[in-house]
Amino acid sequence: MQPVHIKIVNTSDNPLPDYATKGSSGMDIRASLHAPVKLQPLERALIPTGLFVEIPYGYEMQIRPRSGLAIKQGITCLNTPGTIDSDYRGEIKIILINLSADEQVINSGDRIAQIIIQQVEKAEFEQVEILNVTERAEGGFGHTGKH
Repeated sequence: MQPVHIKIVNTSDNPLPDYATKGSSGMDIRASLHAPVKLQPLERALIPTGLFVEIPYGYEMQIRPRSGLAIKQGITCLNTPGTIDSDYRGEIKIILINLSADEQVINSGDRIAQIIIQQVEKAEFEQVEILNVTERAEGGFGHTGKH
């Protein structure tokens, strides 16, 4: 598998995102802070990373929560998966929320999220008067579960 090449500017003191194992889908991304950020229960904050990227056209970067941070501290990404478009050139910032009952502290260098690189398909809508019928039809919101 050929890697997608992404240009990156790193203004933080942190190492570049990297895959932890050969089978990893995501790369951990770290906070770049001048001072620790205290998150009270249900409080959210926009956490800078010091990273700026140039994603090739036809790709996106998705921001997803880290499972360890979620289970151990109750911290997750609020807008998940977040999307960074190929034409965005600003700093990558992560929206974190504290879903625990306790104050949580984010320090510079903490792994706060993971990034996934995805290819994006473009679509065009075709307006019609009627859609093809399927067995499922309008069933949704758990209709295949318990009755």
